[in-house]
Amino acid sequence: MAEMYSERFHLKVRITRHAMQRMLARSITEVELALIIEEGQTRYKDEKRLWIAYRFEARSDNLLCVPVVLEDELIVKTAMNHFSWEG
Repeated sequence: MAEMYSERFHLKVRITRHAMQRMLARSITEVELALIIEEGQTRYKDEKRLWIAYRFEARSDNLLCVPVVLEDELIVKTAMNHFSWEG
């Protein structure tokens, strides 16, 4: 994957191996990941951990979500599809 930087969070983006595997399995592209990170709705678990979700109308597995950790980089832990905020 190409190196990514988040303008929104002002951090370099690091994608874990697990997240890359989930992206591949769920056909989530780097372009879609960038849109999720830069424009998605956020919900914070605490000051460093949050979920970022984005609705892609053209995808049948809407809503896509990436749980991330804010450290010296923005670390993408995994990639989820068919996500719901409820629960």
